[in-house]
Amino acid sequence: MNMNELRARIRGFFAFPEGVDETRYAHLKRNIGVLMVMVSIVPLCLMALINFHIYRSTLDRELEAPMRGLVNKTKHSFELYLRERLSAVSFIASAYSWDELSTEETLGRIFHIAKQEFEGLVDFGLIDETGRQVAYVGPYNLKGKTYTDQPWFLQTRIRGSFISDVFMGFRNVPHIVIAVEGHTASGRIWVLRATINTDRFDELISHMDLDTGADAFLTTSRGVLQTNSRLYGATLSQLPFELPSASYQANVFHVDGPDGKHYFATCSAFVNPDFVLIAMRPVTDIVSSWYSLRTDLLMVLVGGVLLIALVAFKLTDMLVQRVMDSDRSRETAFREIEHTHKLSSIGRLAAGVAHEINNPLAIINEKAGLMKDLLDREPESEIRSRLTKQIEGVLSSVSRCRVITHRLLGFARRMDVSIEQLDVNEVLRDVLGFLEKEVIKRSVDLRLDFAEVAPVIASDRGQLQQVFLNIIANAFEAIQDGGIISIASRTSDEGVSITVQDNGCGMSSETMSHLFEPFFTTKKGTGTGLGLSITYGIIRKLGGRIDVQSEEGQGTTFTVHLPWGKRQEQ
Repeated sequence: MNMNELRARIRGFFAFPEGVDETRYAHLKRNIGVLMVMVSIVPLCLMALINFHIYRSTLDRELEAPMRGLVNKTKHSFELYLRERLSAVSFIASAYSWDELSTEETLGRIFHIAKQEFEGLVDFGLIDETGRQVAYVGPYNLKGKTYTDQPWFLQTRIRGSFISDVFMGFRNVPHIVIAVEGHTASGRIWVLRATINTDRFDELISHMDLDTGADAFLTTSRGVLQTNSRLYGATLSQLPFELPSASYQANVFHVDGPDGKHYFATCSAFVNPDFVLIAMRPVTDIVSSWYSLRTDLLMVLVGGVLLIALVAFKLTDMLVQRVMDSDRSRETAFREIEHTHKLSSIGRLAAGVAHEINNPLAIINEKAGLMKDLLDREPESEIRSRLTKQIEGVLSSVSRCRVITHRLLGFARRMDVSIEQLDVNEVLRDVLGFLEKEVIKRSVDLRLDFAEVAPVIASDRGQLQQVFLNIIANAFEAIQDGGIISIASRTSDEGVSITVQDNGCGMSSETMSHLFEPFFTTKKGTGTGLGLSITYGIIRKLGGRIDVQSEEGQGTTFTVHLPWGKRQEQ
């Protein structure tokens, strides 16, 4: 994926679809939720990582410091022990001559005195320049042994004094040799050798007082064990790993042990001899508290992240729901305003049309009435009857046009409003009185459920009659013969509610969306499409509102809510 594709995907992620459908709000909810989570969680994770690194570094330093101190202290004990033995042998070699030391009586007396003072001393031996041991004091029969090819003898000849590594030698037991070179007055070279056992080495290591799972041992820089090791075997075994570069300061390194555990190791090299002291502790034991703390921190972090995500998405859901409700309310308000403007425009147009039509209609009505009066004075004849019938048709059409213009004027609010205290139940009964014949003729099951207490409101009787007549007439047109129409009135703190319910054909959602629009009709040319528009305008003018519920094949329910209104001033 190149950068252009990545930018396109990011732009697509944050793009919002147009409109107020569910997809747009789903995108909005997702994007806000993701941004809130990122803004909250990223700093939290960064802070956790930084604290993790700082605490781990501090813990490492705290763990390393005591191990370094312990190893350095034990190493100094080793060096002090070996330096004392080397100084003692050097003193004997410088204090006594070849002739005195070559006498086993003198050498034995010196050995016994030295053994009382220096722990670990095994024997003394005097070796001439050919490497042959000419005098010996000790538990073994080593007089006459030749050490010409022994590394410690060669190193002593080179350096003047030498402390050997641990080796088996003629004794076949682990020991070290401390040898010092001497000279006779004639220039002959000889070597005084002292043998030291390694028991003291194990004793010094045991004084480190390590844990049960830990290990400490002495080795050479080549990895040859100089003491026993719990992990790597007996003395003179070879270590399976390579030691870090020699350093006289304690170094820390990590190594996998033969038991499968990971060890935290500290080592320090000796100046003389070529020894390296190593102490090892299992990492799990050292950092068990760290693992416990890390687990707790991880749990707190995960819990915090989940809580933040939950709160972020919950708040986002509430916020987007508020935005969605606000958008829908705004959309509804826009439609109301649009509808109101449409009604206002059409009302002004209807008022003009009704005004222009009423004048010709008045002339037509007057002339037709005059013609009828004149015909009534004429004797009976076939022509008179036919003309009278035609004139009556004209007058009927004029009457119908008057009804239409009257409704147009009502729609245009040209009709005067006359507020009075009136009983809504009484108004409903007056309206039903106009429809009694149709109820009987069509066998309509008319069910009335009026409020027991007369709902008296301050309103306009004539306009309420027109409202109820329009709604009930529509219910009659919607039902079949023998259908049911229920009319109920109820009171509340806000006013009076009148419900007109029928079990007629009902309306589709498309029809309901245009129900109160002027000139919208489903009566196929027999209706003007103004009845419900005028009804809507009258109810709004009277301070009420109208609700409609309908389902195709089930019927329709109109509910008119009217306020109590103010009592008319006398």
